[in-house]
Amino acid sequence: MSAATNETVLHLTQDLFPANGERLLIEGRGFSVSAFRYPSSVEGLRIENERGHVVVLPFLGQMIWEAVFDGRSLGMGNVFPYPRNGASILETYGAFAYHAGVLRNGTPGPEDTHPLHGEMPVQRMDSAYLVIGGVGEDAWLRIGGHVEYVMGFGPHYVARPSVTVKRDSGLLDVAMEVENLSAHEMELMYMLHANFDFVAEATIHQPADYSPEQTVVRQAIPGHVTPSPEFLALLEDLKTNPVRMQTLSEPDLYSPEQVFYIRGLKRDENGRTRLAMELPEGGAFSVAYSPDDFPYCVRWILNDGDAQVAAFALPSTCEPEGYSAEKAKGHVRLLAPGEKQFFPVTIGLLDAAEAQSALSAIKNFNKD
Repeated sequence: MSAATNETVLHLTQDLFPANGERLLIEGRGFSVSAFRYPSSVEGLRIENERGHVVVLPFLGQMIWEAVFDGRSLGMGNVFPYPRNGASILETYGAFAYHAGVLRNGTPGPEDTHPLHGEMPVQRMDSAYLVIGGVGEDAWLRIGGHVEYVMGFGPHYVARPSVTVKRDSGLLDVAMEVENLSAHEMELMYMLHANFDFVAEATIHQPADYSPEQTVVRQAIPGHVTPSPEFLALLEDLKTNPVRMQTLSEPDLYSPEQVFYIRGLKRDENGRTRLAMELPEGGAFSVAYSPDDFPYCVRWILNDGDAQVAAFALPSTCEPEGYSAEKAKGHVRLLAPGEKQFFPVTIGLLDAAEAQSALSAIKNFNKD
């Protein structure tokens, strides 16, 4: 423990994760942390606070597999009973949130060879750790780690993800730092992919207009979608009438998926923007970040027999059309040798009172 900072660090090793049952690692300051393994052998870390719990996969891309606060699961409905190791996110697509990128991102186009959303989602981490700090109501707990990616005559970087949980909050501070270790410039495409649950009759609030200019429906049709005449007609309607999707009152509207680009988001006095999905029973899902870090905001909504997801705000450095398309648009960022970039986002659940305050603030953004 550091007396100066009142922080305690626990470095995680494989032998801390039992094959059967759960092992208590930390208890105190309003937190309980236990280690376990799924039937797939993937390591899980259950972090409980006074509002609920999250499950982070410390050695599998540091995904947030599960988040439950105030008795509500925040994550998408999916067909995966537990996470699995694999070559791409498609082999374990059930996480509440994961780090997409960082060299390549989005749905690969005809000229692309990268997996869906790149290499980072399923990277095996080189290290993982826990830090607990703060006192009383200000106590917090963080899981972090690093992975070094290196390819002969190619990219060389280190990624440092983290998730910070506060003692009495349904919000998570999720961050990613990327450092270019190469002697050459490095291409970067990063998105925090937060997959919230699809909730019928929920309403999405944003500090941008529901106009064709600021809520833009994706016209490009990805290869995994077979468009019907009805789907194409719907795209034409949403092109001029995007407010139709502000409230999720037509659940069948989102099979196949719909993708929107949210533009012109306004900010608060600290330079951050916030989008919220108001729930019919009260409370709201929330995503807050700085557009300086993430100039693009993507919305992905899907509601079918296999997946139910309302990813209403995906902060990103690019749009999700794959490397070749984004490169042509000028959306692929370059990191100089030795350069670091930090990407912080706050995601999670607001209770009824917190939600009303947030929704009022979002309306005030629009008055600026």
